[in-house]
Amino acid sequence: MSSSRTQKRQTPAKSGRGRPRSPETREKILKVAYEMLNEVGFMDLTIEGVAARAEVGKPTIYRRWKSKTALAMDAFLEAVAPEITFPDTGSIKDDFKEQMHKIVKLMNSSRGEVLANVIGCGQAEGELLSVYRDKWLTPRRDDAKRIFQRGVERGELRSDIDAEIAIDALYSPLFYRLLLKHQPLTDQFVDDLVNLVIDGLGT
Repeated sequence: MSSSRTQKRQTPAKSGRGRPRSPETREKILKVAYEMLNEVGFMDLTIEGVAARAEVGKPTIYRRWKSKTALAMDAFLEAVAPEITFPDTGSIKDDFKEQMHKIVKLMNSSRGEVLANVIGCGQAEGELLSVYRDKWLTPRRDDAKRIFQRGVERGELRSDIDAEIAIDALYSPLFYRLLLKHQPLTDQFVDDLVNLVIDGLGT
C-alpha cells in the first residue's frame, strides 16, 4: 500500500464549519440588545450597534437571529418573562391579581415604555407585530387559559365561559391605560378589575 494512501486514511475527519455557539455570547448579545432597546427604542435599534457594543461580529448575531425584530423580541422576553409567571394560590382571583400586579409593575417601569414602543412600531412593522403575537401574546394567553381551566375544575367558575373573551376583558384595560395614559395603572385598579370580571364568571 502506498504511503500517500496510508496518510489519507490517517487524516482525521474535518469538524463541522464554524465555532460552537457560546451561551455566554448569546446572553451578552441579548443583554446589550435590551439595554439599547431601552435607550433608543425599536426603530433606532440596529444590528450594527448591538454588535459593536457586544464586541461581536454581525455574522455572530445573524447566526442566532434572522432579523433585528427577532433579536429585539428575544431580548425583551429574556428580561421580563420570568417576572410575570402565574402563581398557584388556590384561588383564581388571587392567581390573576398577583400575576397582573406583576404586569402593572413592569408597565410602570422603563420596560413598559419598551413594550408600548414595540406595540406602536408594530402597527407599521408587520414582522414585529407578528413576532410580538407569537412570542409574547400567545404564550401569555395560553397561560391564562390554563388558569381559567383550573378555576373551572375547582368549581370557582362556570364551565361555559369563553376564555378568549374573559382574557380580553381582564388584560385589555391594562394595555389601554399603558398606551393612552389617560388613567394610572395601579394595584387597586387591578384588584377592582379582577373582582368585576371574575365575579361575573362565577358559578
